[in-house]
Amino acid sequence: MNWSDRLEELVLTQEQRDAFLDRMRVQVGPEDYRRIETFCQLAVTLGKDNLSKLRHLLFGRKTETTDRVCPVVEPAPAAAPKPPPKGHGRCGARQYTGARWIEVSHRALQKGQRCPQCQKGSLRAQRRRGVVLRIKGSPPISATGWSLEKLRCDTCGEVFTAPAPPEAGTTKYDESVGVTVAVLRYGSGMPHYRLARLQQSLGVPLPESTQWELMAPLFELALPIFEELLRQTAQSPLLHNDDTSMRILDLRRPGSATAAEIAPERKGTFTTGIVGSVSDHPVALFMTGWRHAGENLARVLQHRAAELPPPIQMCDALSRNTCGEFDSILANCLGHGRREFVALATSFPEQVRFVLEQIREAQQRLLHHQTHSQPVMDKLHQWMSQQLEEKRVEPNSGLGQAMGYLLRHWEPLTLFLRQAGAPLDNNVCERALKMAILHRKNSLSYKTLNGAQTGDLFMSLIHTCRLNGVNPFEYLLAIVTHPEAVKLVPQAWLPWNYPNSATTPDSS
Repeated sequence: MNWSDRLEELVLTQEQRDAFLDRMRVQVGPEDYRRIETFCQLAVTLGKDNLSKLRHLLFGRKTETTDRVCPVVEPAPAAAPKPPPKGHGRCGARQYTGARWIEVSHRALQKGQRCPQCQKGSLRAQRRRGVVLRIKGSPPISATGWSLEKLRCDTCGEVFTAPAPPEAGTTKYDESVGVTVAVLRYGSGMPHYRLARLQQSLGVPLPESTQWELMAPLFELALPIFEELLRQTAQSPLLHNDDTSMRILDLRRPGSATAAEIAPERKGTFTTGIVGSVSDHPVALFMTGWRHAGENLARVLQHRAAELPPPIQMCDALSRNTCGEFDSILANCLGHGRREFVALATSFPEQVRFVLEQIREAQQRLLHHQTHSQPVMDKLHQWMSQQLEEKRVEPNSGLGQAMGYLLRHWEPLTLFLRQAGAPLDNNVCERALKMAILHRKNSLSYKTLNGAQTGDLFMSLIHTCRLNGVNPFEYLLAIVTHPEAVKLVPQAWLPWNYPNSATTPDSS
């Protein structure tokens, strides 16, 4: 009998399960029957919970709001209509910061002239100008060729070629090509082979090897900026860290440069995301390799000034987030604890709704004042402890395990009640890691550790630009066009201060 046949025998309908319990009732004692009945109910509950977690893992969750997860059976009292949320309409003209705007003056009239309509008043310039916006499509990489006329003497054979115009430049590839490739690859997840095939179909070939050769100088030029960004982020009072899986093909391959450095028990490869701040400017750092998130955070904190106090570290409760040798004030993500209950909503709707409502109330009150959240969290802690101590909840059930998770990590989960500046969740770091996940979904892996470090640098700079509202293409292009200034003073070329550096007279 194969495994599939055995699994088919284990699948029972509700009627078959009830009939099985009826047969067991007359064959075993009352105590044994009670245990068998409990095991059957527990197996069904765990199966539903695991299927719910698997569905959310594969397809994601559209929303985890309390009313969606645990809908109220009784209709709620009529409330005042809420205004529609903002941000779901068309993009306004002010959002097109990357457009080329052209000032257009009135052809027939000027300010100060007599009004042609009433012939009495004078025309005054309006602060709010009219707007006409036109959007055009173009290939990612375009090319311009100059056909130079050649003249040959029919007597001496000398050939005379027309000189190229000044706009042709001296190099085949403009600096913007490597910047475009970097932004597409590490900012939008477009692999080199996909861009190469797109360009081939558009009549402007750009092979994969050429793309890498164009990005390599930009990596070397931006490396001092990344190191300066890392050094300044190490001084941040709050650091978020988390990681996600990533593959590096040559990392453990026999004969590779990194195989001997990795301990045999290390099997995983990860991309760590670290989010901090530099003078109120958010910064995102990415590090890929065999080290865990805690070890990478320890490498960052090696650059921290000794006179500074330990930073607040926000992460989930996984041990690999804290495995490095460093001092920090640990805060755990309350969102992770909440998700432990969200997956159990179908099996324990009343208990799950109570927990979600308490967490929601604590989050809302925290916005008002920190002290107002303490009674709510104390009530939640007392209720969960009472449920487990009085045996109202089976400790090994899904609900009991979710409660145990919160109780085991209660101190770091509630650090926001005692420490000023402590966040409630690690969502900002999880959002940052979506950039690495996007790269993993499209490119699947890195080939070498050098390629992974290249991706880390560009992802760090690109995502930091986005967090600060800076155009990553213009930022990287400014770095390429001012190489000497970047090498001389890299701290003046961070994403939030580079416009001033690019416009100074000595920046060229």
